[in-house]
Amino acid sequence: MNTPASILLFTLFVLLLTACVEQTSIPTSPNPVTASATPFPSDPTLAPVTDEPIAKSTTAPATATASPPSPTPSPTQPINEIPHYELTAELDYYQHRLSVEERITYPNNSSEPIPDLVLIVEPARYPGVFQLNRIAWGDGEAIPDYTREIGSLHIPLEQPLGPDESLELIISYDLFLPSPSPSYYGRPVPFGYSSRQTNLVDWYPFIPPYVTGQGWLLHDAGSFGEHLVYESADFEVNIHLSDSQTPLVIAASAPARVADGWHHYKMEAARNFVWSVSE
Repeated sequence: MNTPASILLFTLFVLLLTACVEQTSIPTSPNPVTASATPFPSDPTLAPVTDEPIAKSTTAPATATASPPSPTPSPTQPINEIPHYELTAELDYYQHRLSVEERITYPNNSSEPIPDLVLIVEPARYPGVFQLNRIAWGDGEAIPDYTREIGSLHIPLEQPLGPDESLELIISYDLFLPSPSPSYYGRPVPFGYSSRQTNLVDWYPFIPPYVTGQGWLLHDAGSFGEHLVYESADFEVNIHLSDSQTPLVIAASAPARVADGWHHYKMEAARNFVWSVSE
């Protein structure tokens, strides 16, 4: 005899049976994964990472959605660490005198210790032009033990500068700018002043590239052609024109931000910084 309770139980049984049939009717093979634009890494040891199952297919395999891991930087090359030059210069245009405070931050990016430092000082090639007022470490301690040669300074280190280590130098100097005669040198010289303008090229001491197993990359100057090699570096340059008899214009290696009579320049990963001044 059918009762309301038995009818209810029969109805629940039918619903459960229907749900089980629907559950077993789901396909066992997953839907194909949509291929992304990122290809597999070429190195077979780098396994792609993905949270989604990859369907087996007789055509091209599905592509992992995650990017392969980035390569580990070489320990001999500090990340984003290259030489940094900060220069504060005051130019008396009509007296042809430039006073400079310079700070150099130098990292050893080679794979071997560096026993000494070399500073290229091109203005010292001209008699009576380069006057060194002070040279010190970054903490202000004076460096008494250095030697001067034509166009360079050599600084021995008490302890070699190891790979991935860095140091700082502070240099204070004056330049009494020359007016080189093209007839004497046999060619125009892009340093010093003329009746038209003042040119500051290779006007600050800088550290040349260091080559592992070879040492400092230096070349003797010749009568013609280039002899200097520059390492890529960051620059912060601040220039003030002390004599304002007439308006002067600066043309430099980077655009200027002018504030309170100072011209401020920033330049990253450059070989050097040059500038000219004229009326």
